Amino acid sequence: MSRRAIVLVISILTALGFTAAAFFYDRYSVSEETPPVAPVASSLVRFHSPVIGTANAPVTIVEFFDPSCEACRAFFPVVKQILADNPNDVRLVLRYVLFHEGSETAARILETARKQGVFEPVLEALMVAQPQWHSDPQVLKAWEAAEAAGLDVEKARAEMMAADITETLKRDSQDAQAAGVRQTPTFFVNGKPLLSFGAQPLNDLVKAEVEQSK
Repeated sequence: MSRRAIVLVISILTALGFTAAAFFYDRYSVSEETPPVAPVASSLVRFHSPVIGTANAPVTIVEFFDPSCEACRAFFPVVKQILADNPNDVRLVLRYVLFHEGSETAARILETARKQGVFEPVLEALMVAQPQWHSDPQVLKAWEAAEAAGLDVEKARAEMMAADITETLKRDSQDAQAAGVRQTPTFFVNGKPLLSFGAQPLNDLVKAEVEQSK
């Protein structure tokens, strides 16, 4: 084979290689941007999941939530207002997705708070104080805020690495992956994914589900 022919073959193979790479890159990118689809309901709400609101409410908001996430903090009053406006019709189920540094410790603080019966006040305290601790791997200000909200810190530190808490975080991570969760917060309302991110779309989806439940 002549030198010219060899060069031509190499050029063709190189071009085909770049085309294939571009094809698979586009497919991967599209899959990353695809909104989560409604998973099996049992993988959204587990027996261990924290629940805020009326236990038997007909409408369930599931929030995949990172306590260190600034967007989760921004949505916190939005979700709180939805619950206040629909006290008998809507409940919130929180699932942990730990994307940020310090998130795991914060989640373990919340789980120990749940064992002590002070989950909601500690959750609110952590959200209010989040700007002071979310970039701190030791989340010292989170501990301070939790203690001020009623957490027995000494007991919490002793219990935070308990096997059941570790299993909760592991299960939530697995369910988040199965549901296609790639950012926080990610919401599902009665199993339906929130396709348009924002406070108003969330309010609209909840309102539609409440009306349908009547």
